[in-house]
Amino acid sequence: MSASPDRLLLTQTFIRIVEAGSLSAAAAQMNTSQPTVSRRLQALERSLGLSLILRSTHALRLTEAGARYYTRARELALAWSEFESDLRGAVDEPQGLLRVVVPHAFGQNHLIGPMAAFLARYPRVSIEWLLHDTPPDFVAEGIDCAVRVGEVSDPAAVAIRIGEVPRVLAAAPALLAGCALPQTPEALAELPWLALLPFYRKEVRLQRGSETHLLAIEPRVTTDSLYAMRNAALLGVGVVLASEWLLRESFASGELVQLLPEWHGAPLPVYVTYPYAAFYPAKLRAFVEAMRDTVRLLG
Repeated sequence: MSASPDRLLLTQTFIRIVEAGSLSAAAAQMNTSQPTVSRRLQALERSLGLSLILRSTHALRLTEAGARYYTRARELALAWSEFESDLRGAVDEPQGLLRVVVPHAFGQNHLIGPMAAFLARYPRVSIEWLLHDTPPDFVAEGIDCAVRVGEVSDPAAVAIRIGEVPRVLAAAPALLAGCALPQTPEALAELPWLALLPFYRKEVRLQRGSETHLLAIEPRVTTDSLYAMRNAALLGVGVVLASEWLLRESFASGELVQLLPEWHGAPLPVYVTYPYAAFYPAKLRAFVEAMRDTVRLLG
């Protein structure tokens, strides 16, 4: 088999189709058209004399040969990428401006330490630290990468999971004055609530081991700010389901009380995302690795 640039491109396209789940999603990730992706797949199949993917109106399914080809091609692609990264690492020192979008609260509190450590390690890098809770348009805004809390659905972006954020229930003692502490999730429905967009508004999903409880709520205040929600909770406005790191000091001071400690919200995943590209500069590769090494250790 010839390892020509054309064959490599066709193979890379095939890998992207399999991982994206559709020709259109693969085209979006590769910044090309669906007909182009389809032509590349057909060209690869013709060159191999094999059918790799069975197409239908609803889904794509790998043939037996396609599954074998994908497994081996993916291994070779990863090995080649690691080889290139190692090779560049010897001569490619991280440098230049890195534009990063981070969530408002998480970016101000949890990520400043890892960011400072990264800058100390790479003195030739500078960072533009942008606080936004909405996904960026990487190309239009000139963004190198983003840290996202919550699931990522952008088919045109790489998403690497770097950790998760535990969530717990809390309320101010004033809100509970004269009332017994709730002993069951159902008892929480009788209390006023604060809701946090985009994670919950009219219901919260609580977990205890393998047990799940879906609780309908009527929020007194709905906000998209973690800090605003916490401050309202401190004033006794309502119950919150919020990131444990945000409430830790308030628990220690007694300003907030943790409710139903055995119940919690599903942890929110934390991702580093960035657009697909043929080459990633050293500053971006180093930043992603730094986030993977540090954020997963944060509670």
